[in-house]
Amino acid sequence: MKNEILRLVGVLALALLGGFLGAWLFAATGLGDRRTEAYLLDNPEILPRMAEELQTRETERRLAQVGDEWREPFPGAVLGNPKGSRTLFEFSDYNCGYCRMSLQHVQELIARDPELRVVIKEWPIFEGSDVAARMALAAAKQGKYAAFHDALYKKEVADSQTVDQVGKAIGLDMERARRDAQGQDVTMELMRTAALAQDLGFTGTPAWITGNRILQGAQGTERLAQAIEDSAETP
Repeated sequence: MKNEILRLVGVLALALLGGFLGAWLFAATGLGDRRTEAYLLDNPEILPRMAEELQTRETERRLAQVGDEWREPFPGAVLGNPKGSRTLFEFSDYNCGYCRMSLQHVQELIARDPELRVVIKEWPIFEGSDVAARMALAAAKQGKYAAFHDALYKKEVADSQTVDQVGKAIGLDMERARRDAQGQDVTMELMRTAALAQDLGFTGTPAWITGNRILQGAQGTERLAQAIEDSAETP
């Protein structure tokens, strides 16, 4: 019976994800009988657990495929404790309203946890955001990433004029910053992040990774905190 239940879990997961095709596979296996029906009726809580487990395994598979090189931050593009024992990766765009809203959530997490390292992966997907992302990485090269990041998100739009205003306000060497913003290392970082986001199936910003868990969209402080805690407990 145990083996049959395990087989049921796999097939029913396909049914959940595959719609009519999954349902056909479910019926074709011969599992759609009275015993199966009775088991599911007696244990309905298994369905969300199955879906969650399947999602977890799929996430782990995708992350395993892209390796670990991406986990190394662009030098200086880190918020919180650069040497912290817990890490949250944020894929963001300065013209994304949900990213702007998430700034407060990230700041709250950092204030709570002195061991939290937040690695920002600049992913400019909105029109005109490339200028802001490049200048942010240029600011990182001058040790002013956090100041630039937080100040720019307080603006309503991250266009070229606002980017320059923020850069000057936080004391960037603007001549050097404009030069660094066009550097090969910055260009390669943006290209790698865009490719990574595509490989992981991200559909927009913000997107988050902590441990082997992926979240997409604005999450709020508590949900992010729980994800970080869960990933820390996972061996």
